Amino acid sequence: MKPWQLFVMIALNAAWAATLIINKALGAQLQPGGVVTLRFGLAALCLAALWPWLPGKTPCGRDLAMSIFIGLLVFVLGQRLQVLGVQLGTAGNSAVLMGLEPLLAAVGAAIFLREHIGPRRVAGLLVSLAGLAALNEVWRPDFKWTGLVPSLIFVSSFVCETAYSILGKPLLARSSPTKILACALFGATLANLLLDGSQTLRAAEALRWGDWAMLAYMAIVCTVIGFAMWFEVLRTAPVNVVAMTIFMQPVAGVALAAWYLHEPLHWGQLWGSLIIVAGLVLGLSRQITDRHA
Repeated sequence: MKPWQLFVMIALNAAWAATLIINKALGAQLQPGGVVTLRFGLAALCLAALWPWLPGKTPCGRDLAMSIFIGLLVFVLGQRLQVLGVQLGTAGNSAVLMGLEPLLAAVGAAIFLREHIGPRRVAGLLVSLAGLAALNEVWRPDFKWTGLVPSLIFVSSFVCETAYSILGKPLLARSSPTKILACALFGATLANLLLDGSQTLRAAEALRWGDWAMLAYMAIVCTVIGFAMWFEVLRTAPVNVVAMTIFMQPVAGVALAAWYLHEPLHWGQLWGSLIIVAGLVLGLSRQITDRHA
């Protein structure tokens, strides 16, 4: 991974951290399916408008079918599970669980892509998980999970999101990252509209400008830019290396919760954030290079 790629992925994970708060906030106006349909529908419209200027080769044949399948898995099933899990539970609980996604991605890449995970990356993962526990002070007697069902629903979405990297990486050698994403979003939007399009459009009429601003942020920054850049970095970097940057989401989530929701800060968040950063430095220090990883 190149230095600029690491910087971009850290910035994007900070941006993605806001989606937990936004999904919770939109729950008052929209069902989980409505949030997903509008977010990825707006993203699909953006890429459709930009299609003539998108660089690279368009996926075709089996690659096109795989792109659409990825879209159905990630932008229909996976995101509906994730939004439902957040709305049934809490954004804070979801931030705790986000630490499981890099581990799942690393294991999936090792099994399906035969990626080698060296001892430094294993140590980095473990240190970051320890930092996640410290950040949330899971040892405190008043620490409580919001319920098993919301947690299981949220975690199950990671299986779908991991598929974006595992299934998508082989396609990157043959097709444009942005066009793979566009095809995935086109197929997902059609499926989402078939599932609850009329209900979502009726609910959308009552949305305020602030709700539309949050949806636009998730569509443009977190989806069009975020998912396209994730694929771009994956072209030259292993999945397990890129996935480690997801540990920045809980760190950014704490800062966002303190700023936007006025949640009080505690010392565990400071030490936990420092431990997570130490884990990232340990796991990624030998992966940062000016040459292709």
